[in-house]
Amino acid sequence: MTEKNMKRPLIALAAFLLLGIAGLNAQDRQLMVHAVCFYNLENLFDISHDEGKNDYDFLPDGSYHWDENKYTNKLANMARVLCDLGTDKLPYGASIIGVSEVENDHALDDLMAQPSMQKRGYKYVHIEGPDKRGVDCALIYNPKAFHVKKAFHKLYVYENGDTTHQTRPFLCVQGKLAGDDLTVIVCHWPSRGAEGIFRDYGGRQVRALTDSIRRADPAQHIIVMGDMNDDPDNTSMAKYLGARRKMKDVGEYDFYNPWWDVLRSKGQGTLSYQGGWNLFDQIVLSRNMLDLKGSKEYKELTLYDYHIFKRDYLLQREGKFKGTPKRTHAGGVWLNGYSDHLPTVTYLVKQSR
Repeated sequence: MTEKNMKRPLIALAAFLLLGIAGLNAQDRQLMVHAVCFYNLENLFDISHDEGKNDYDFLPDGSYHWDENKYTNKLANMARVLCDLGTDKLPYGASIIGVSEVENDHALDDLMAQPSMQKRGYKYVHIEGPDKRGVDCALIYNPKAFHVKKAFHKLYVYENGDTTHQTRPFLCVQGKLAGDDLTVIVCHWPSRGAEGIFRDYGGRQVRALTDSIRRADPAQHIIVMGDMNDDPDNTSMAKYLGARRKMKDVGEYDFYNPWWDVLRSKGQGTLSYQGGWNLFDQIVLSRNMLDLKGSKEYKELTLYDYHIFKRDYLLQREGKFKGTPKRTHAGGVWLNGYSDHLPTVTYLVKQSR
């Protein structure tokens, strides 16, 4: 397990104490504001083979001719996006960013070494998993905001008894954000190449994990995020995980899924397929992170806002796929793009004591 620089800093980051963000100081109070985000990095591989992993496409002699130049550009592109996340409201960016499709510590170390990432002070948590292709989830965080206490992963289990197609585990990171206990679970559920039941397994297993966490500590705040390879209204999310469309329907151990209306009411998504939008990249929150009564007291971490992160540089500017995410490769051609997914951002607020 790798947990980089998990010691509590001596100096608090004053940038998280902000006034006047979108009317948040209506009662002239100071509020801590944190951005919590998710981004599928789309194949952040280094250029070396990892024993036992099917990473051959991402080698210099592989199908993508993945060489030092392409890798260097990919790192710079990923760092650009990660450092821009949250800056719509916070000049110092995100406190927590869950990511998927990273190969190993080497790729993450190289990503953290990018000048913009170093300036932010970002660190990461990553645990090597059994995925056959070699991609994992990781958590990038600002140690001045999120103080990591514990990290572990829970293996995804094929409930039909299949042991040949091992895939990404659920990365669970626990710590303190704005003084509140917070658990973040980063997921990358089985792809759409598999039947929906396999993502239902993911929803059921993550729900079992979060139920056990809440039983042990009912006050624990829990965020589940990731590339679910399902939309908010698919059964893996809506039924098995229990991520509800409306706040009033969120039970004690359920979650609120703000992305349901983003997709179905607003028609916005994070990835495009055959001319339509899906919203696989979701961040859902436990009931104790909702202002259910509309009091706006914000005595504990509370969801305030959320959006799909879009910048012109992330999108195709012309041609058949204009307006869709600009990928690293498309049709076998290197585009020097970013990802086939757009990131998602949530903003949490809490009253400063």
